[in-house]
Amino acid sequence: MKLKYCILVFPLFFITIGFAQKQNKDVLFTIAEEPVYVSEFLRVYNKNLDLVQDESQKDVEEYLKLFVNYKLKLQEAKAQGLHEKPSYQRELGNYKKQLAKNYMTDAEVNETLVKEAYDHITTDVKANHILVRVAEDASPKDTLVAFNKISNLRERALEEGFETVRKQIHNGKTLFGEELGWFSAFKMVYKFEKSAYSTPVGNISQPFRTRFGYHIVKVLDRRKARGERTVKHIMIIPKSESEASNAEKRINEIYKKIQQGEEYEALAKEFSDDKNSAPSGGLLKPFSSGQLSVPEFEEAAFALQNQGDISKPMKTDFGWHILKLVNAKPIGAFENIKPELEQKVKKDSRSQLIEEALIAKLKQKYNIGDNTPDLSYFVSILNDDFYKRTWELPKEFKGNLPLVRIGDKQLTNADFADALLSQQKRIRGKQSFQGIVYSTYEAFLNSNLKQYQEENLENENEDFAHIFSEYRDGLLLFDLMENTIWKSAKTDSVEVKEFYETHKEKYKWPVRVEAEVASSTNKKIIKKVAKLMGENMSAEDIKALVNTNGKVNVIFTIDTMGTEHQALPKNFDLTKGISKVCKHNNGFVVANVSNVFPEKQKPYEEVKGLVISDYQTHKENLWLEELKNKYKVVINTDVFKKVKADIN
Repeated sequence: MKLKYCILVFPLFFITIGFAQKQNKDVLFTIAEEPVYVSEFLRVYNKNLDLVQDESQKDVEEYLKLFVNYKLKLQEAKAQGLHEKPSYQRELGNYKKQLAKNYMTDAEVNETLVKEAYDHITTDVKANHILVRVAEDASPKDTLVAFNKISNLRERALEEGFETVRKQIHNGKTLFGEELGWFSAFKMVYKFEKSAYSTPVGNISQPFRTRFGYHIVKVLDRRKARGERTVKHIMIIPKSESEASNAEKRINEIYKKIQQGEEYEALAKEFSDDKNSAPSGGLLKPFSSGQLSVPEFEEAAFALQNQGDISKPMKTDFGWHILKLVNAKPIGAFENIKPELEQKVKKDSRSQLIEEALIAKLKQKYNIGDNTPDLSYFVSILNDDFYKRTWELPKEFKGNLPLVRIGDKQLTNADFADALLSQQKRIRGKQSFQGIVYSTYEAFLNSNLKQYQEENLENENEDFAHIFSEYRDGLLLFDLMENTIWKSAKTDSVEVKEFYETHKEKYKWPVRVEAEVASSTNKKIIKKVAKLMGENMSAEDIKALVNTNGKVNVIFTIDTMGTEHQALPKNFDLTKGISKVCKHNNGFVVANVSNVFPEKQKPYEEVKGLVISDYQTHKENLWLEELKNKYKVVINTDVFKKVKADIN
C-alpha cells in the first residue's frame, strides 16, 4: 500500500469533500451536469500551492485544466463501478484503520510524553548495563528467579564495582554485560531510556524490566546533545580492491589542492564520485548524532566546529572522504520539532502509556463503568481442553444474553465467547481459568472500544473525515489509471513498439568521447600540460613532471563522457585530438580526446521502460480527449474570473 499511496500523492491535490462544499455554493464548473464548487477548487489550490514543483501548476488557468481532468477521471471511475470492487473496499478499509490510529489517542498524555522526549533529545547519556534475560510471558516462578538474580548482581556491583561484575558475568546468552556508549531519546526501548535518564551520573539504577528481561544501568556521563550537522563531502570510491591505493592517492591529491587554496566546491563538482551531491558542491542533507550508519563519518563531521572547517582525508567502508562544515545547528526549539517528536512517540514503546490513557477516556466517553461484569459463568465452563486448544462451548450456551453496551452497540455473551475460543490458540502454560477469562475480557473490551470509535470517527471528527475522503477518491483514481492506462500500456507490446518506431529521434545516444581531461587553476600550467599531451606523454608522466615539491597542480579525469560530464565545460567541442584550453568552474581544463563515438540509435529493448512511460502519457492524453466528449464540461466563466481576481 505504501507504493500505491506514493503514486496517489499528485492526484490527492484534487479531492472533493462535503464540508468545504457547504461553505460556498458558487459552482465553478459542471461535469455531466454534476456541480463542482469554488470552495473545493480554492481549497486544493491553496493547500498545494507550495508543494507543486512545476510552475505551470501554480498558474490558475493551468491548475483548472488539471483539476477538470482529475474530475473527468473520477466521473469515469464511478461510471465503471470501480468503487464497488471488493479489492477497493478492502484497501480502503485497511487505510481507514491506519489513519484512525492518528486520531485515537489521549492528547494530554501524548503532550506529556512529547515534552519528556524533547528533554531527552537535548541531552546525550553514556551508560553500560547488565541484563538477565527472561521472556515476557515467563511464569511467575521464572520471573521471580530473574528478579532475584538482577537484585543480587546489583548488590555485587555496589560492592565490587559495576565494571568488574559486568565483565565477569557476560555470557551472551542468559546474562549480558554491555557497553552502550552514547545515546539519547528513541535509541532504546522506553523503559530503558526512562531509567537511564532518571539515574544520576555515577549511580546504578534500581532493577527494571523490559521485554528483554531485567536490567540495571550505570550512567557514566551526560552531555548536551550535539544537535545537527550539515556538511559537504568529496568522495572517492575505489573501483576495486586493487584500486584502493589509487583512491587514497587521488583523495590526497585533491586535499593538497584544497590546501593550496583551490575552491572546495569546484573540486567536488569535478572529482567527487558521489554523483548525487557533486553537482551541488558535495552538499549532503542535515543529520543528527546517531542518525548515520557510518560512525567514522559522523564523528569526523561533529569534530568540525566552525563553518568552513575542512577535515583531513578519512576512510569509511564506502571510500575516502574530505568533509567541509556548512552549518552546526543545535537542537531546535520545542515548538519547531514537536510534530516530528509526536510521530516518533506514536511509533515508540512509550505509546503503551497513550493506549492506556485512551482506553480510560473511551470508557468514560461511552459510559463504561469500572465494574467488570460477572464473568463467573465463563470461568465455570472452561476445562482442561482449553490448554489443549480443543475447548468448545457447551451445547446449552446462551449466546444472545447481553454482556456490555458501548454507545449504541450491544455486545453479547456470544461475542465474548468468540474471543475466548480465539484466545485458546495463543495460551501458553497453565494459567488459572479465572485469570484467562478476566485478561481475555479486558482485551476484548479494549478492542471493541477502539473499534467502535473507529467506526464512528467520520461522524465525530471533521479532520478525519476530510483526509479519509481524499484517500477514498485517490484510491479510486489509482484503480482507474491502473486498468485503463498503466496495465494496458505494458501489455500493448505492438502499439508500444510502433510508438518507438515513430519517435526514434527521442531515443538516441548522444555524441560521446573517450578522453583524458586535465584540470588546474593555473592557466600557465594547463597550457604546459596541453603541450605535453601533444608530445604523447601519458597522464601519469605529466603528473610526475608537473606536480612537484609536494604540490598538486593538475588532476586528470579519464573516462568515456558526453557534454554533460562534470569534468567538461559546457558546449565542449567533442572532436578527436587535443582541445583548446577552456575555463571551467574556477580553473582551466584541456582534454585529449582519443576516440569519438557518434550519435547512435538506442535499441528498443534497451529503452523499453522509457518508451512505455512515454507511451502511457501519450495514451492518457488521447483518453482524456475521449472523456471530454463523453462527459460535457461547462466552465462558469464569470465565477472563474472572480476566482482569479481573488487569488491574484
